[in-house]
Amino acid sequence: MGNNKKFAVILSGSGVFDGSEIHEAVMTLYAIAKHGATYEIFAPNINQYHVINHIDGSVMNEKRNVLIESARIARGKIKPLNEFNPELFNALIIPGGFGVAKNLSTWAFDGPKCSIHPQVEAAIKGMHKLKKPIGALCIAPVLLAKIIGNATVTIGKDTSTAQAIESLGAKHQPTGHAQVVVDEKNMLFSTPCYMLDATIVDISNGAKAVVSEILKWI
Repeated sequence: MGNNKKFAVILSGSGVFDGSEIHEAVMTLYAIAKHGATYEIFAPNINQYHVINHIDGSVMNEKRNVLIESARIARGKIKPLNEFNPELFNALIIPGGFGVAKNLSTWAFDGPKCSIHPQVEAAIKGMHKLKKPIGALCIAPVLLAKIIGNATVTIGKDTSTAQAIESLGAKHQPTGHAQVVVDEKNMLFSTPCYMLDATIVDISNGAKAVVSEILKWI
């Protein structure tokens, strides 16, 4: 089991359309704890790209902060991402949600030409350099494809996103629920979650699968 194994979790806000996908975030935290490991949560201290009304999808005329919104999911126990030190953790994991593509990067607008927030890039590169496992759920594997390049990842079965990933020199593997693609060379672990049509049980199974796979490699 995951005794004394420590995960860093990067969140991107609170809510699927403008932040972290809450089911994915919570089920990831649950899976880590259930496997006997511990976690610390981080998020960049930046404004969200925008705020979405999650009932009707409309853009709301207000500003919110990614760190403060992520703190809702973290129950207040969260640190700004610029304090992340890869030396102190065994693994890094990033749940999905549009916050990954709007706040942590500009993927939602620029696709493969996107920029990635420097603190997010530093966190991923820091873990990669130390050959420590990095997990990514849902849309989050695009960050790994963009930063690492010759990575092998999955986002499920979405053809256009898969093609965008391959245009970066990465390899995409189609997957179903709770399947984990392991890139041994780069120590990357990805699973599709809500990139597929999913229930909360599927999300729980996906988070559990990716966390247990990572723990085998620590």
